[in-house]
Amino acid sequence: MADAKKTVETATLGGGCFWCLEAVFEELEGVSSVESGYSGGSGTPNYQEVSGGDTGHAEVVQVVFDSSVTTFDEVLAVFFTIHDPTTLNRQGADVGTQYRSVIFYHSPEQKATARSIMDQLAEDKVYNKPVVTQLTSMEHFYPAESYHQDYYSRNRAQGYCRAVIDPKVQKFRQKFSSKRKSQ
Repeated sequence: MADAKKTVETATLGGGCFWCLEAVFEELEGVSSVESGYSGGSGTPNYQEVSGGDTGHAEVVQVVFDSSVTTFDEVLAVFFTIHDPTTLNRQGADVGTQYRSVIFYHSPEQKATARSIMDQLAEDKVYNKPVVTQLTSMEHFYPAESYHQDYYSRNRAQGYCRAVIDPKVQKFRQKFSSKRKSQ
């Protein structure tokens, strides 16, 4: 009997600080890699330029996953659980277009799935305010500097990690316990 076909897919998502998203998606079953970076603006960015808010780029993560293990729908379910998609250009204390809620779709299927999920969130009135997540075609992804990669796993004792990232990781672990990688 043949093994199930492995289907590799990529999702590029922005929902505030990329450290938060990276920490959670690293634990999602079926994910083979998560890379922090920048997308959606002009020019080849660096952190200083992006954090200044003038490049048009958002802080994003690029998640590579096996869609036969975890579907794009499930990736988006996690995404919409761990950030607030109703705040325009803001997540907590992080303010500016670089922290916007955005899905950079890689295919017409991803676009349709994301649109359907966002419509369902609105119809079900999951949030008290409208979802303002942008849905944009993926153009270019620029990896962030090396010191941003695996930030949470290398800096768990740091104040930002304890105060901001830990609660998101805990929320993921509680809500998606069956979708966590084996520890």
